[in-house]
Amino acid sequence: MTGSAFLLLAAAAATPCESLTTLKLADATVTSAVVVPEGPPPARGAGPGGARGVQGGAPPVAQQPARGGAPPANIPAHCRVQVTLKPTSDSLIKMELWLPTQDWNGKFMGVGNGGFAGSIQGLTNEMPPALRLGYATAGTDTGHQEQGGDWAIGHPEKMIDFGYRATHEMTLKAKQIVKTFYDRSPKYSYFKGCSTGGRMALMEAQRYPDDYDGIIAGSLANRHIHMWTAGVARSIELSRRPEGSLTAEKAALVNQMVTSTCDTLKEGFLNDPRQCNVDFSTLLCPAGKDDATCLTSAQMKTVDTFYGGVKNARGALIFSGQALGNPIAAVRGTNQAPGGVFDIVRIAFNDPNLDWHAFDLDRDMPRIDKAVGYVDAVNPDLGAFKKRGGKLLLTHGWADTGITPKTTIWYYDSVLDKMGTSQSDWMRLFMAPGMGHCGGGPGVNTFDSIGTLEKWVEQGIAPDQMMGTGAQGLARPLCPYPQYAEYKGTGDLKGAANWACTVPAPKTKGK
Repeated sequence: MTGSAFLLLAAAAATPCESLTTLKLADATVTSAVVVPEGPPPARGAGPGGARGVQGGAPPVAQQPARGGAPPANIPAHCRVQVTLKPTSDSLIKMELWLPTQDWNGKFMGVGNGGFAGSIQGLTNEMPPALRLGYATAGTDTGHQEQGGDWAIGHPEKMIDFGYRATHEMTLKAKQIVKTFYDRSPKYSYFKGCSTGGRMALMEAQRYPDDYDGIIAGSLANRHIHMWTAGVARSIELSRRPEGSLTAEKAALVNQMVTSTCDTLKEGFLNDPRQCNVDFSTLLCPAGKDDATCLTSAQMKTVDTFYGGVKNARGALIFSGQALGNPIAAVRGTNQAPGGVFDIVRIAFNDPNLDWHAFDLDRDMPRIDKAVGYVDAVNPDLGAFKKRGGKLLLTHGWADTGITPKTTIWYYDSVLDKMGTSQSDWMRLFMAPGMGHCGGGPGVNTFDSIGTLEKWVEQGIAPDQMMGTGAQGLARPLCPYPQYAEYKGTGDLKGAANWACTVPAPKTKGK
């Protein structure tokens, strides 16, 4: 370390960065603590932020700009701390904590992952912006360093780590290191996650309500087990009943019907899919006919499952269907294994060689729930989080085809069913028109969830709306669900002033 770097650090910290390697932590070891000067953020796929790497002594490789784009903004100088946590004999949890060496805002932010994790994904997506805001920020690989599902077969403790323990242990250790480094605990603690990170966020509120003052949970994969099992069921259903396959022409027929019926403003996305109803029964082929102009009854069932969700034989919902406006793709039934989605069944049955041909949704879903259902963050009782003053900000994009937006509405409604219909003083949901999975998409895809949550927690200012923006100058208010932004009827569709938050009548619950 240079002398100037040391003076910079000493001015901000009570403990020198390198000294953190001697810190004694229960069931954990600080493996590295080094000062990283101001510079570009880590590269996606490189070092500890990549798909494979997790730990390393050298600072991560600089992230390269997209072709033709500007290079990513630098991140401030920080003390980069790497920790290995072993709460059980079969645990191997990696975490990383970045501590600003100056201008710390006095707060901590934990961040989430996507998919099955397997790396500290927050290093490239959530931790850099948090550090720029002055946060001490941490992420974890959730307890494994492999892809696929083999890491969990025969390792129930690793699955528990993934389900909830790794995030909690990361939070506890991060706060302890923060206190040691700055000689004071964070004044406020926040968690921000999307997709699997949204599941991690809800799990914290449900199981460990004292960990965070405010939580941002986006594009929820909180029904993780049911989501993957539903994917298995859809795939196998088509392999067993290929007559339900859709050609590209028939898929286009469905999508054109939705667009012509619902996209009345011709925006290229649906502002609020709940405000439109489509009668797909008019596409049913007459008896004996099957051409590109209509759908057979078997194909109608495929469409019904896509939008209505996967259900068991009793009609109980296993996982929600897609929102109108999210296009159905051509699908073809084959006698091939359902791919990676089957990993969750193999894990639940603890059998790496499980024969997918024998899968039966009605018989196997209860067994899967019993074995690994604790991974799903679906407990609607958030009373403890509410009581300690926690604030929960839920977000989802209506154009999310990765995880259906209906599942976030499903969870939001379940909380109201459990705790009462008036919970807006601590929990609010914002649906973003035209936003894809955790961002992107043709509509409103950028908004300040962190600043919104900070005002709510620290100043008591509940968000009556969030201003959202998108491509080509699009601006529109995001409204707390079940409200939605309604066009006033005049003016530029891209102008925020021409939209107003409106209460729909009647309210339609997410399936």
